[in-house]
Amino acid sequence: MLDTPAKTNLPTKRFGRTDMHITRVGFGAWAIGGPDWAVGWGAQDDSESVAAIRHAVSRGINWVDTAAVYGLGHSEEVVKKALADVPASERPYVFTKCGLVWDENDRKKMPARIGAADSLRREVEASLKRLGVERIDLYQMHWPANDGTPVEEYWQTLLELKKEGKIRAAGLSNHNAEQLQKAEAVGHVDTLQPPFSAIKREVAEKELPWCDAHETGVIVYSPMQSGLLSGRFSVERARALPADDWRSRNPDYTGEKLEKNLALAESLKPIADKHGTTVPAVAVAWTLAWPAVTGAIVGARNPGQVDGWIDAASLELTKDDLADIAKAIETTGAGTGPAMPQA
Repeated sequence: MLDTPAKTNLPTKRFGRTDMHITRVGFGAWAIGGPDWAVGWGAQDDSESVAAIRHAVSRGINWVDTAAVYGLGHSEEVVKKALADVPASERPYVFTKCGLVWDENDRKKMPARIGAADSLRREVEASLKRLGVERIDLYQMHWPANDGTPVEEYWQTLLELKKEGKIRAAGLSNHNAEQLQKAEAVGHVDTLQPPFSAIKREVAEKELPWCDAHETGVIVYSPMQSGLLSGRFSVERARALPADDWRSRNPDYTGEKLEKNLALAESLKPIADKHGTTVPAVAVAWTLAWPAVTGAIVGARNPGQVDGWIDAASLELTKDDLADIAKAIETTGAGTGPAMPQA
């Protein structure tokens, strides 16, 4: 648990109005939750996960984003193990999420979206224990609740947890501009975590401008669209995805959509070559070029994958680069939403 940012050689940016300054990329811990749950990524070696987190920290990354539901508690436990021996001066901020409650008797069942105060309070205590911390640096409502709890009510619960010192900052994930406005009327929304990539661009329409106007920090997830913009994906790889990898059931990974997405990834290669970097770094840097975006969450299942995208932490794409990517988006027809960052 940090009171001041960990020492880092990477550029940082203030996270909204919070007292945290975070590196432009953070470690995403979704895939390290492992298999045997509704939205898993297939088999994963915990020792590789621990090594990946430690390597990311050694490269200067100063935050890790996880969630209670990833692996049904397992991801948080792996994060705890990975950070157990990290010196206090190097320890990253730890962000996690709540509001998704699973059935211990049916691990493959989709978790319920619960916003009731007593449920959220049970969740925060469980996450504190699994992570082995006294305070969570950022606690985020994972999805809008569908148990009948209004956004104003569950947001009030998160604000109370912040006031009580159990969490340092409070945020929303996967919420739209209207929901953000309702929460803001109760108390300031510190952060938003939306999906955002050169393929999935919808939040650039309303949510990013809202956050920019309200000084709400933004950390985007899936900036490489879960591997599609890694430059290493292919039709054959998509067909070979195991049944316990959620991507095997997603339309972005089949048919015409897959072809368009792969064509867009291919268009990033000349830009990567020009900057002497990788396609993943360019894909992530594209999301960071949008003024409202504070940082991007990037997953890794082994140390080598970290090295594949770490350049994004300091890569600044030029106006020509952004124009070329916008043209590629138009030409390929990949995804939906605005294609060019506005100053």
